[in-house]
Amino acid sequence: MFTLLFIATFSVLFITNPSTSSEDSVLTSTGPHVHAYVHRTFLALKSDPLKTRVNLIKKQANDHITLVNAYAAYARKLKLENSKQLRVFDDLARNFSDLISRPSYRAALADTDGAIDEDVLRQFEKEVKERVKLSRQLISEAKESFDNQLKIQKLKDTIFAVNEQLAKAKKQGAFSSLIAAKSIPKSLHCLAMRLVEERIAHPEKYVEHDPKPEFEDPSLYHYAIFSDNVIAASVVVNSAAKNAEEPWKHVFHVVTDRMNLAAMQVWFRMRPAQGGAHVEVKAVEDYKFLNSSYVPVLRQLESANLQRFYFENRAENVTNDANNMKFRNPKYLSMLNHLRFYLPEMYPKLHRVLFLDDDIVVQKDLTGLWKIDMDGKVNGAVETCFGSFHRYAQYMNFSHPLLREKFNPKACAWAYGMNFFDLDAWRHEKCTEQYHYWQNMNENRTLWKLGTLPPGLITFYSTTKPLDKSWHVLGLGYNPSISMNEINNAAVIHFNGNMKPWLDIAMNQFRHLWTKYLDYDMEFVQMCNFGL
Repeated sequence: MFTLLFIATFSVLFITNPSTSSEDSVLTSTGPHVHAYVHRTFLALKSDPLKTRVNLIKKQANDHITLVNAYAAYARKLKLENSKQLRVFDDLARNFSDLISRPSYRAALADTDGAIDEDVLRQFEKEVKERVKLSRQLISEAKESFDNQLKIQKLKDTIFAVNEQLAKAKKQGAFSSLIAAKSIPKSLHCLAMRLVEERIAHPEKYVEHDPKPEFEDPSLYHYAIFSDNVIAASVVVNSAAKNAEEPWKHVFHVVTDRMNLAAMQVWFRMRPAQGGAHVEVKAVEDYKFLNSSYVPVLRQLESANLQRFYFENRAENVTNDANNMKFRNPKYLSMLNHLRFYLPEMYPKLHRVLFLDDDIVVQKDLTGLWKIDMDGKVNGAVETCFGSFHRYAQYMNFSHPLLREKFNPKACAWAYGMNFFDLDAWRHEKCTEQYHYWQNMNENRTLWKLGTLPPGLITFYSTTKPLDKSWHVLGLGYNPSISMNEINNAAVIHFNGNMKPWLDIAMNQFRHLWTKYLDYDMEFVQMCNFGL
């Protein structure tokens, strides 16, 4: 078949006249495609077969130059500039280029119009094959290493991307948790509305009477509870009264804001404290001495800068620190939160007061606190420091020279939530005046961020008496690892943290410790579906 095709091709070539007219007749008779095919076939037969061989060898060399350069580029990408492999790749690529452009080979193989010297071609082919073999060997050895390096680099890139996503998710989670913790649950809002509705429907039942003499009797056990949460305040009072050996000797001073005053009054009128305990309900506004001319917090709330910081949605108010989001809550400068610094003036006839937060539960009789010798100290509190944690340096800015001069950054911090105050020692030490001084110094928030613990740590720096830890166990609002043995031995348990027991996000293993003192028999509690 090949012989027949060869004879046919030569017949066509020999009968074709090289003149223009003959070519035109071929084009006319056979068509342009046939002519092109014949022309290519003639050129192939006419060309030197060694030329084709040279071109193939050069192509092979150029292909391996490209491959070697590609691996060298990978090495640079993997930051292997000083490695032996990178130098070998560069040398090999350079040798390929030098070989192709060597004058003796260019003259004999590329720049000549005559016949190619077959000996020179064989030598050229031999050197190219040696370099090809070397390059393939090197690539084979380096491939696994490069693949591993690429995998490591890709893994690093993936870890970086995942870390960014994790940081974003943490921020979103912290923000969502903050919203869930600070928002008013529907059931709590419902309860407040029902209580106010009751007050409006039956005003004759809730006529205010003269204060009971027990409210100012220093021989009784007095508690201060400042809250705008009706159900939380009721649990504090109920748990303390139920666990008191002589509840009729206990007096609870509940202070709320004007908006929640009616609801709080109706609750404690409808559900009096057990055992004959006494409950006084007042509003912050009932204490006339608490005005902006006397109270730094109220004066600061009137400043334009602070109002912009809290209440305007401006770009400069945005924070990227999830841990600082909570400090942008205006409640940290609310008067209800800072009332604890005015106890001697609020209760001038009393000598000692036990301050309780509204997120605590009393589990034992607390009269033993009144028997403690305070040694002239003002504040009895449970210390929270361990190791390097919960030291003063974590709550205040000790880069400020005023703080460095006055306080020890390694001093042990203590907890608010259950604090026993000797009001006589308070008046003697002039603690309220000290609080005013430091609160005024911190108007621009350079000493500490916000809240009441930092100014409390400063105000009672040298006047705090440590109490036994069994009096006050903290962390039930954020720490699931607290042992039940520690909780059961505690006189007071504290649901500090975002997971408050009246919220849906509360920790189930601790929630029953709070709900056992919730008054489910109260009709409005049932109507508002508490605990469902």
